[in-house]
Parts: sequence; C-alpha cells; structure tokens
Amino acid sequence: MTQQRPPLPPFSLETAKAKVQAAEDAWNSKDPIAVSMAYSEDSQWRNRDAFFSGREAIQQFLSQKWQKEQDYKLKKELWSFTENRIAVTFQYEWHDEDQQWYRSYGNELWEFNDDGLMSRRIASINDVPIQAFERQLTP
Repeated sequence: MTQQRPPLPPFSLETAKAKVQAAEDAWNSKDPIAVSMAYSEDSQWRNRDAFFSGREAIQQFLSQKWQKEQDYKLKKELWSFTENRIAVTFQYEWHDEDQQWYRSYGNELWEFNDDGLMSRRIASINDVPIQAFERQLTP
C-alpha cells in the first residue's frame, strides 16, 4: 500500500503553506526517522555539495547533521509554488561543539509525487558565524 502525506498536489496557497509548516515542524523535531517519512523511498537530494537518494541515506545524513549542528532551530517561509513544486527560503541557527553559533541561510526547491511525498529536494545553504547574543531563533 502506498503511503500518502497530505496535503497532496496540486497545491493551493493554503496547502502549500501547510506543507511548509509541516516541514518546519518536522525538522525542528530533529528526528531523522520521522523527517524521512515525508520523502519518497527513492527521493533525490542535493544538500550543499552532497548528492544522495533514498530514505536510509536521508536518515543517515540528518543524524550526522544534528550531531554537528547542536541546538538547531529552523524557520521556513513559502517563496512560491506550482501544482507539485514548492520553493522555500529559510534560516536556522545552531552551534558546533566549540560553542560557535551560526545562522544558516538558504533556499530549497521541492518536488512532490502524487502521494504528497517529496521526490526531489535541492538545497543551497550558506553559514554565517554569529555571537550567541545575536541569535534570532530561540528554542
């Protein structure tokens, strides 16, 4: 049986915003398994300079990400959408093991299959070192 992940395409403004909010909430859980369930089993990813596919690879990537990016907090914003694609802009804050804080800015392009699972994710991200007092996103 095929898993569905509403809202399903084609997206309206309301359902695109709901999809973005669901993604923000899931990523802020920092649960690699739960997050990976929003992606198709053969989902194709580009994250910065990493290229990979499949839920197992997504889970491994996210586990490593959140080990490095401690106290991670994310905010996503809908940029645009079409029938089965959504573009978002985002920022997140985190610190490394040396307590250096960063604000990471980026854009993502998402493509969904008919079941509402993300089949492709393309992310471009830049990190800016910040001081702890400059944080804008608090847990």
